[in-house]
Amino acid sequence: MSGPSYKISRDHRSLRQRLFEPPAVGKMSLMANLVAWAILLFWSLFVLFPIYWVVITAFKDAATVNNGPFFIPFIDFQPTLKGWTAQFATDPYCDAWSIGRQLVLLVNNLFAFIVSPIVTIDRMEPQICKVYLAYTNSFVISFGATALCIAVGSMAAYALARISYKPKFANIVAFVLLSLAAIVASNYFDVHWAISGSVALALFFLLARSLGRRFKTTLGNNDILFWIVSQRILPPIVVIIPVYMMFQSVRMIDTHLALIIVYAVANLPIVVWLMHDFFVNLPIELEESAQLDGSSRFEIFWDIVLPLTRPGLAATTLLTLILNWNEYLFAIFLTTARAQTMPIMVAAKNTGERGILWWEMCAIIMIMILPVIIMAIVLQRYIAKGVLLGAVKG
Repeated sequence: MSGPSYKISRDHRSLRQRLFEPPAVGKMSLMANLVAWAILLFWSLFVLFPIYWVVITAFKDAATVNNGPFFIPFIDFQPTLKGWTAQFATDPYCDAWSIGRQLVLLVNNLFAFIVSPIVTIDRMEPQICKVYLAYTNSFVISFGATALCIAVGSMAAYALARISYKPKFANIVAFVLLSLAAIVASNYFDVHWAISGSVALALFFLLARSLGRRFKTTLGNNDILFWIVSQRILPPIVVIIPVYMMFQSVRMIDTHLALIIVYAVANLPIVVWLMHDFFVNLPIELEESAQLDGSSRFEIFWDIVLPLTRPGLAATTLLTLILNWNEYLFAIFLTTARAQTMPIMVAAKNTGERGILWWEMCAIIMIMILPVIIMAIVLQRYIAKGVLLGAVKG
């Protein structure tokens, strides 16, 4: 008679499978949860530490900053408001009465700017708080350029997504050559720009109708989209001198309208690129049904397409606003005093005989990033949907 036999069951799964295998569909294992939380915690610290460093540095003085790294307020160092008061105490026009008066003037000028786009904030008082002037300049220029860029870019993206274009390559070459000829005639032969431009335009239509039919090579929507996106690849430093000369010739240097136009043009490829993907993925049956009901193309775009792509529009708007808000190169070349923006004021703290004024720089940065943070909080739910939609498509 044989005794009872005991079998030791062996788990042939690997260590990775035993630790990370989910207990059920839709659930994560305990170890996977711990790893995920550890990665998120590390990434959060990595992302938030620069902001924390800016905040605590804004409440330090020169001695605390220069004597070593101190990170914990009231323990490592004693917070102070010297970085903040330095922005206003040295400027006699930064009192509350002056800022209130300028605020009323700004609202008045904004109304004038909306009524007539050629009006800039020239009526600002010449003696004004510099921080307030740079802040209002950044606000007006960035939001104005973002609104213009989104309006033009979204309509261009919708047109490229829904309307088939087949421009002939020969006509495009003829248009470019005639435009160059008009510029040369205007600049080197003293021909008035209106006359040279009119003659070039008339010649273009004549050539397009007579010779354009003989050429068969055409471009498509993808070619046009690639050309628009490729404009963003070009570094801004390459075009800054021609842009400066053009605005100088029309006497628009140091104006808000010049920066609004430049910012809108510079970021237009990004808006067209991002919004084109959102428009292409919309079901076209909705638009066809609206067309059968008698809606025009613009009514379909405004009443159906834009509401359905609201998350993508919000994400694109915030990205464009951040790019406009932080832009530095065009601002430093195209402005001198009246239209200077906040990035220039931040960079100004990096020069001078006293060295880098980190505490004053951080105080300005805290003021500078506030509108973008508020905008991100307001658009948060739309941005999350837009980013997720882009991730799913990718």
